[in-house]
Amino acid sequence: MKIRLVAAMLILGISGCAAAPGPDTDMRGCDAARAQSLVGRPASSAVAAEAQRLTGAGFVRWLQPGQIVTMEYRADRLNLVLDGQNRIEAIRCG
Repeated sequence: MKIRLVAAMLILGISGCAAAPGPDTDMRGCDAARAQSLVGRPASSAVAAEAQRLTGAGFVRWLQPGQIVTMEYRADRLNLVLDGQNRIEAIRCG
């Protein structure tokens, strides 16, 4: 389990927010509905970039099973929720 978590952290970057706002990002928020086709895909930086592009989110946050997360709402943040196999289980903004 520890090896899997370390590997996921290396793949996704050490921080919880994978990317800063891009030049075409709409800072008013994001639209998670536009990225639902990515549910079931394995976690990767390429998938995070695609999800961010599709949704217009300013930031991407990966959520591992059982991970403690802050509950403040950010309209410009995209949450990619992972399952135990490191696949995207849900995509939502906030």
